Amino acid sequence: MDYKSVLIVEDDEDLATSLARSFSRRDYQVKTARNLKEMSEVIKKFHPNFALIDLKLSAESGLHCIKALYEFDSQIKIVMLTGYASITTTIEAIKLGACYYLAKPANVEKIISAFAGEVKEPENNLQKKTSIKNIEWEYIHQALIEADFNVSEAARLLGMHRRTLARKLEKRRVRN
Repeated sequence: MDYKSVLIVEDDEDLATSLARSFSRRDYQVKTARNLKEMSEVIKKFHPNFALIDLKLSAESGLHCIKALYEFDSQIKIVMLTGYASITTTIEAIKLGACYYLAKPANVEKIISAFAGEVKEPENNLQKKTSIKNIEWEYIHQALIEADFNVSEAARLLGMHRRTLARKLEKRRVRN
């Protein structure tokens, strides 16, 4: 494939710029977007071969971006990049059309290998025992995905009070 193009969907502008520069040095055409709306605008004019999508965008899940991109072009190679690796989100990303799932930090060489399907070792070491808190968080996250991130609906699915779920989410909140 002579023409190499990549779409980077990342809300951290510094990381997006750094990744874009690294891909450009390797002769990729690069476009960036910070969220689903921007991504939808970009793909109207730019048809990438590859996409790198962050799982946790500021106001939404990168899983929505995977779904939209895969519906746009089922041949696109999508890699999910995240600082919040979990088995639940890995499975969900693969089901939606991602070809690989990498935990941050991941260098561009590893990302390109993932696009090519050459990464041999899975990112999640399944031999490690998962803590009860992490299992609970994965279960909560899965309920949130099923409820389209509606806290009240997710609380009903989990059989807990909405306020209890909100408190648990507040404890796991990412601070800027």
